[in-house]
Amino acid sequence: MKTAMRLSLGKTPLLAAALGLLAVLGLAVQPASAEERAKDLFGAKKLPAATAARSIGFYSKGCFAGGVAIPLDGPTWQVMRPSRNRRWGHPAMIAVVEKLSRDAAADGWPGLLIGDISQPRGGPMLTGHASHQIGLDADIWLTPMPRRPLSMAQRESMSATLMVDEKTHLVKDALWTPAHTKLLKRAASYGQVERILVNPGIKKKLCDTVKGDRFWLRKVRPFWGHDYHFHMRIGCQPGSPGCKAQEATPDDDGCGKPLAWWFTQEPWRPNKNPDAPKARDLMTMANLPSECRAVLDAPGPSSADAATYHGGGVPVAAAAPEPEAPSLPATPAAAGLPSTM
Repeated sequence: MKTAMRLSLGKTPLLAAALGLLAVLGLAVQPASAEERAKDLFGAKKLPAATAARSIGFYSKGCFAGGVAIPLDGPTWQVMRPSRNRRWGHPAMIAVVEKLSRDAAADGWPGLLIGDISQPRGGPMLTGHASHQIGLDADIWLTPMPRRPLSMAQRESMSATLMVDEKTHLVKDALWTPAHTKLLKRAASYGQVERILVNPGIKKKLCDTVKGDRFWLRKVRPFWGHDYHFHMRIGCQPGSPGCKAQEATPDDDGCGKPLAWWFTQEPWRPNKNPDAPKARDLMTMANLPSECRAVLDAPGPSSADAATYHGGGVPVAAAAPEPEAPSLPATPAAAGLPSTM
């Protein structure tokens, strides 16, 4: 009996030492049944779900199927940060981006630098955004496209132009041009576009300078960040009964009291809990619409090219089984480029 007790007691310090070593190495002991984070599951998918196009859930809590990619290069656009693999969207979203690039070029804008749209199957992103989950959001840089083609390395490292002074929250007048205003007006002119998110300083610049027709300004909404790009959002599309619409914007131009609030101290007070995890870091599949499990498990097309939009229609991708894909490493945002919603 004493021998047995000595053996039992002898294991205790050994077990404690082993657990301590795991802690030192950063290997937390997790229950075997712990559910994997949704962002890791969706972030690992390299290709879309080869099914009918549909958005499921809300912009910040959902997924989408039948996504297509915009080509890395077009006559009037170039895709930035290609390693993130976020050039995917609902076919309607990709068509709007492509149309904007053509119309803006006709208006005199040199071409679009396209930022994040969505992951191949949407869902919470590994880094950055809270929204962009259902294939109906796209970020467009406010930096005009250079006349020369950018290399892949340049697209990963090139910094966008920050249009707003971070202290005054006002647009840098030396950088803003009538062409920027015309680009935003063109994007807002599309019936499918419901919202355009910009920095409050950019909204104020528009409110102070736009003459004549101002009705389109109702779609331009101020939000934190968005000082080097604008965020274009379209509404739920036909064939997506599980898509949850966002509340409509007010009918006025949005240049009154709601905008004035952004130029008080309240929106800029320091976060009392800056280390709190973001919602995307906590979401599991149980937090998303149940249909997202089927989207995650669906077969993919034979290749990215088979699901790439080339204008004038949407390709029909062969529903071939998707190859196994390792989890993508978290890619930190480029220096000087803030994360967006």
